[in-house]
Amino acid sequence: MDTMTLAAQRLVDWRTAEVVGARVAGTGPPLTAVERARIAEDFAEVVPEAERMVASFTELLPGERQARAWVMTRQEWLRANIRAFERVLEPFARKVLEDRRESGLAEIRRKTLGAQIGGLLGYLGHKVLGQYDLFAPPDDEGVLYFVEPNLVAVERRNGFPPREFRLWVSLHEVSHRVQFAGVPWLRGHVSGLVDSYLSNVELDPKRLLESLRRAAREVRSGESEWRGVGWIFLLMTPEQRDTFRRMQAVMSLLEGHGNFVMDAVATKHRIPGVATFRKRMHERRHRVGVEKAFQKAIGFDSKVRQYDVGERFVAEVVDRVGMDGFNRVWERAANLPTLEEVGRPEAWVARVGASS
Repeated sequence: MDTMTLAAQRLVDWRTAEVVGARVAGTGPPLTAVERARIAEDFAEVVPEAERMVASFTELLPGERQARAWVMTRQEWLRANIRAFERVLEPFARKVLEDRRESGLAEIRRKTLGAQIGGLLGYLGHKVLGQYDLFAPPDDEGVLYFVEPNLVAVERRNGFPPREFRLWVSLHEVSHRVQFAGVPWLRGHVSGLVDSYLSNVELDPKRLLESLRRAAREVRSGESEWRGVGWIFLLMTPEQRDTFRRMQAVMSLLEGHGNFVMDAVATKHRIPGVATFRKRMHERRHRVGVEKAFQKAIGFDSKVRQYDVGERFVAEVVDRVGMDGFNRVWERAANLPTLEEVGRPEAWVARVGASS
């Protein structure tokens, strides 16, 4: 047993997470060995090509290691993300297990947590096209995930030319990889925000009840700070709220930058079909109905907003001060936009982007 994840394994039944996740995710459309080999060959070629394009456009150095693709099944994606969950939750798990009230965690609690995590990852597992894993082990830092059945399903449903679409998707994931490779302090900053948020999770039932009462008062009084962020914001401590706002701001920046770069580079290099790709993927993210309601319930709609608001922020800042001016955002943590500035790019430009 890996001692680094000992506490996380005692807190969550990861086997249940994997079983539930696999059941929810399914396998997707069947692929022949020849189709699988062709997809792997395509990504082996387009990922390095995308990295060169993105590095040139963003003026960020991708580091000595070249990005490389791992074309995977839904089950492989699920297992990789379960391992990431273990690594991220380890400090929090130690805190929970050190608390005397939680020292006797029942097996049902472990299985319930495992099922909840598995259900969430299973849902995402049949949606995700590509991913840069921020929490991957150091040896896998340059690896990008591409979920082959999901890509093929989108390509077939929309009649997309496969190689061009795969290059376009690669541009987004490579953008994330270049962000972290080209900005050495960024990985530690984001990891620190996650650790800080988890360290402030309230374990005392009495204090949680106080949070519920405070949330009810805020709703009745008409306070609107939580609107647009999510109802869970109401249950957070002041420390959590501050960290959560900073996390939302940086994730909006990273996702928006990825989308902006993806489309700008594709347009610059005249990749066929980009306008159609963008339109269909926008529709895919903004579907209505029961699925949209479910996305809102699990907080997935927050990620959709991150794409949209963040992309508008990046586009407007680049339009105002150019790529050099925008790239001041990567100089230090103090230059990152606040959540308010993400919605008001001119405020960030006034504070950071226009200064010398």
